[in-house]
Amino acid sequence: MLAGVMIPARNMPTMISGNGNVSGFGTSLLVQPSNMMEGQLHPLESESEIGRMRDDELDSTTKSGSENHEAASGDDQNPRPNKKKRYHRHTQHQIEEMEAFFKECPHPDDKQRKELGRELGLEPLQVKFWFQNKRTQMKTQHERHENTQLRTENEKLRADNMRYREALSTASCPNCGGPTAVGQMSFDEHHLRLENARLREEIDRISAIAAKYVGKPVVSYPLLSSPMTPRPFEFGAQPGTGDMYGAGDLLRSISSPSEADKPIIIELAVAAMEELVRMAQMGEPLWMTSLDGTTYVLNEEEYIRTFPRGIGPKPTGFKCEASRETAVVIMNHINLVEILMDVNQWSTVFSGIVSKASTLDVLSTGIAGNYNGALQVMATEFQVPSPLVPTRESYYVRYCKQHAEGTWAVVDVSLDNIRPSPTARCRRRPSGCLIQEMPNGYSKVTWVEHVEVDDSGVHSLYKQLVSTGHAFGAQRWIATLDRQCERLASVMATNVPTGDVGVITNQDGRKSMLKLAERMVMSFCAGVSASTAHTWTTLSGTGADDVRVMTRKSVDDPGRPPGIVLSAATSFWLPVSPKRVFDFLRDENSRSEWDILSNGGVVQEMAHIANGRDTGNCVSLLRVNSANSSQSNMLILQESCTDPTASFVIYAPVDIVAMNVVLNGGDPDYVALLPSGFAILPDGSTITAATSSAGGGIDTDAAGSSGGSLLTVAFQILVDSVPTAKLSLGSVATVNNLIACTVERIKASLSCENA
Repeated sequence: MLAGVMIPARNMPTMISGNGNVSGFGTSLLVQPSNMMEGQLHPLESESEIGRMRDDELDSTTKSGSENHEAASGDDQNPRPNKKKRYHRHTQHQIEEMEAFFKECPHPDDKQRKELGRELGLEPLQVKFWFQNKRTQMKTQHERHENTQLRTENEKLRADNMRYREALSTASCPNCGGPTAVGQMSFDEHHLRLENARLREEIDRISAIAAKYVGKPVVSYPLLSSPMTPRPFEFGAQPGTGDMYGAGDLLRSISSPSEADKPIIIELAVAAMEELVRMAQMGEPLWMTSLDGTTYVLNEEEYIRTFPRGIGPKPTGFKCEASRETAVVIMNHINLVEILMDVNQWSTVFSGIVSKASTLDVLSTGIAGNYNGALQVMATEFQVPSPLVPTRESYYVRYCKQHAEGTWAVVDVSLDNIRPSPTARCRRRPSGCLIQEMPNGYSKVTWVEHVEVDDSGVHSLYKQLVSTGHAFGAQRWIATLDRQCERLASVMATNVPTGDVGVITNQDGRKSMLKLAERMVMSFCAGVSASTAHTWTTLSGTGADDVRVMTRKSVDDPGRPPGIVLSAATSFWLPVSPKRVFDFLRDENSRSEWDILSNGGVVQEMAHIANGRDTGNCVSLLRVNSANSSQSNMLILQESCTDPTASFVIYAPVDIVAMNVVLNGGDPDYVALLPSGFAILPDGSTITAATSSAGGGIDTDAAGSSGGSLLTVAFQILVDSVPTAKLSLGSVATVNNLIACTVERIKASLSCENA
C-alpha cells in the first residue's frame, strides 16, 4: 500500500499524472535507470543547460569607456608593423542609446547587437566591444565600492576594540577596589563561572533536602569540571511529547508540584525505590510461578503483608496487573540509565508503548555528574497500537539511584494521593527496572510493572491480551528494549559486509536512513492508538471491523506534506500466528496480494539495512515497477520489526531525489512522510515469556502458534493540499473502501495459506 498517496479531491490532482510522474510531495518520483536492477541506488543526474559564453573573456585589452576601434577592413588582414590602430569616439546619442539598452539588457545576443548597430550606425562588433567594456567598468566600480565599505567597517571595529581594551585595563573590583581579573578571561568564561556558583548552591540545597529524608549527611560537592559522559548516539524527539495531537484531560490538568508537596514526593520516591529493588529480587511466596512455568504471578495477599504502606488501597473497580521479566541486552548500563531519565530518548525507544510524555518538574538533577539521585515529576500516556484499547494516563515521580558499582535502579510511582483526579483510570505502584553491569558492554535488566487500572473500556477483542498483563506488562517493555538495543548497535556498527547486493555500507547514509525510518515509525505509532487527544469517528459496520477515521491539518511541518491528512484505522482478529502474518506482510514478493495501490506491479528491494539478529528486523528501500507502462516507478521506505510481544510493518512512499540526499548522509528531517502500515499482536490465548537471551523474533513454537493474531491496519492519506479546505465525503468514502478492500485481501490470502 502506498501510504501518503493523495485521494483525488478538491484542489488536488491525482498521485499519478498524465505524463507518468507521481506527484504529492512537490517533487516527482522518476524512473530509475536500468542499472538500478542490481540493487544499487545511484544519484539521479539531470542535463544542465549550456551556459552563455562569457563575453568578458574576449579582448580584455581593448580600451574601456566610450572608445572602440573600427571594424576590420581589408587592410587589417595584413597589418603593417608601423601602422597605428585607428580609434574614434562614439557620438553622445550613440552612448545614451547604448547606456539605456545596457540598463535593460547588459548581455545582448547577436540579433540584438545587429539591430542596435543598425539603429546607431555601428558595426555589431563595435557594439559588442562597447558592452564588454561597459561590463568591465561596472564590475570595477562595484569592487571599489565594496572595498571602501569594508575598509570603513574595519576601522570601526578597530576603534571599538581599542575602546574595550582601555575600559578593561582601568576596571576595578567592586568588592575590594583592586584590579579585576576579568580582562584575563573571556566574557563567556566569566558568565560560566557565575552559573557554576549558582548550580553549586542548588546542589547543596537539594543535598540538604535529601539528607533530611534519606538519612545521608549533607555533602558539599565540588564544581564539576566536565559534563556527563557524552552520548554515543542521539534519538529524535517523539512526536507524542509535543502538542501535535493536543493532550488528554488528565495530562492537560496537571501542573508542577508545589513547594509543600516536594518533601512528600521525595519521601514517596525513596520508599518506592526500596520496594522496587525487593520486588525485583524476591521469589516465592511474593512471586508465584505460572502453570506453564514461563511467567511470574504476583501474590497480592503476600504483597500487602510485605509492603503495608504503599500508596494506599486499590480503588474500587480497579484491577491489578503485575509482571516481572529479565533479559540481557546489548547496551552499557550508563547509557541505559541515560535513556530512561531523558524523556525524549525514553519515549522514542518505547514509541510503541508511550504515545506522549513530558517532564513537569525536575526536583533533582543528580549528583557527581550523573543521574544518581535524580528526581523528575512526569506525566505520560501509555498505549497499545489499536484504536480499540483506551490509553492509560499516569502522573508520577521517577527516581534514579545507584545502589552499588555497576548497579542502578529507576522507579516510577504515582502521585495520585498528592493530587487526586476524578478522571484518572490508572495508577502506577512502584514500577521500573534494576540494571546490572555485565561484561563486554552488556547489561542485565529486571523489569517490574505493577499498575492498578480500570480496563472497562477495552474492546472484547483485546480483553484477554490486556487482562493477562501482556499488553502493558514487563514482558512487552523488556522485549521492546532488547529489540531497540539491537537496532542502536546496528547504527554504530562499522563492520558492515560489503558483498551482499543492496546492503548500504556508507556509514553516514546508514545513520540518515535509520533516522528517517525511526521518525516514520514514531509518526505511525503516535497516530494509531485511541489517545485521548484523538477524535476517532466510526464510519461503517458493527463490531470490531468498524473503520475509524480522524483528520489532521498539516501546516509548516517539513516532515509532512502540507494539507489535510485523513487517518483511517481498523483492528480485527486472524486465525493465524503473528509470525505468519508478519512474514506475509513484510515480504515484497507477496505485497501485490494486498497492496491495492501498487496495481499489481512487481515490488523489488533495492537496498536494506539489517538492524537486529532476526532477519525480519530491517529497513528496506523498495521499488514498485508498475504493470501500467504509463505510470512511473515508485520508491517505498519500509521498516519491519518483530519481538515476542509485537510486530510492525510500517512504510511510506518517498521522493527519489530526497532519498538520494539521505543515502549520501544528508539531513532526513526534511523528507516528507505519511506513514501507513500494520501492528500485529498475539491475541493472548497462548503467549510465552520472552527469554532472557531475547533477540529472536516471534516463532511458531515460542509465540502462540495455537493462538491467533490481532491485526491493526492504519493508513494516512493526503486528501487535500490546502490546509483550510473542508473534507469531502467522497474522500472519506474512498478511504473507507480502500481500507476495507485491503482487509478482505489480507484475510483471503492468509486463509488460503492456512487451508
